[in-house]
Amino acid sequence: MSRSDRLFRLLDTLRRLPQPVTAARLAEETSVCLRTLYRDIDTLRAGGALIDGEAGLGYTLTEDPALPPQMFDRLEVEALVLGLAEVRLLGDPELARAAEGAMAKITATLPERVQRQAIHAALMAYRFERRPPPPPHMAQIRQAIWDERAMDIAYRDQDGTETRRRILPLAIVFLDKTLLLLAWCNLRQDFRRFHLSRIAEAHSTDDSFRPRRVPMLRAFIRQLRGEQAPVRT
Repeated sequence: MSRSDRLFRLLDTLRRLPQPVTAARLAEETSVCLRTLYRDIDTLRAGGALIDGEAGLGYTLTEDPALPPQMFDRLEVEALVLGLAEVRLLGDPELARAAEGAMAKITATLPERVQRQAIHAALMAYRFERRPPPPPHMAQIRQAIWDERAMDIAYRDQDGTETRRRILPLAIVFLDKTLLLLAWCNLRQDFRRFHLSRIAEAHSTDDSFRPRRVPMLRAFIRQLRGEQAPVRT
C-alpha cells in the first residue's frame, strides 16, 4: 500500500470509529505497526489535521483537512440524519454500512455546534413492521446496474410459476413494503418491474449494455408516468 493510500485510510478510520480511538486499534485497522502509526499521525498533523490525543490515551479527529467545511442549518442536519437512518433501516447490510460511513464523514466536517446537533438530532427513524430482509443477491444486482451488465435471473410470478430470463437492470425502487427492480426483459422484449423477493437466482453476465441505461431508464419512467402504455409487473 502506498504512503498516500495509507494516510487516506487512516483518516477514514478516524472518521468512522467511535472516538477516542486507541493507537493499537488504528494500527490494526490500517495494517501497520505502532511505530508507523505514530509517524502517520504526525504526518497528518503536519498536513493540517487537528488530531487530539497521544499514545496511551487514544486519538480524536477534531478537524479534517481532507474534506471542506460543510455549512448546514439545523433543519438540513435533521434531514441528513433522518435520511441516512432510513437507509440503515431499509438497505441491505452493505448499504447500511455505507450510510453509517457517510454520516461519519459528514459529521467530521461540521463545526462543533452543528456536530452536536447531528449527534443529538430531534428526529429518529424506526419501523415496527420491518420489511423482509433484502435478498442476498441485492448487492450483486446493484453492482450490475452500475456496471451496466445484463443479468440472468430465475423469477417466480405471483402464482409461483418460475421463468428464467435475461434482463438489463436499470434501477432498484424502495416502496413501502417491497423492493422493485426496474429492468428491460429480453424474454418479453419490454420493460418490466420485478419484485426482488421473487428473484430466486441472479447472475451477472459479460453482456454490457453501456451506455444505454440512462436513456432506457428515462423511457421506463415516462411509461410509469402514463405517457405511454402501462408496464406490467
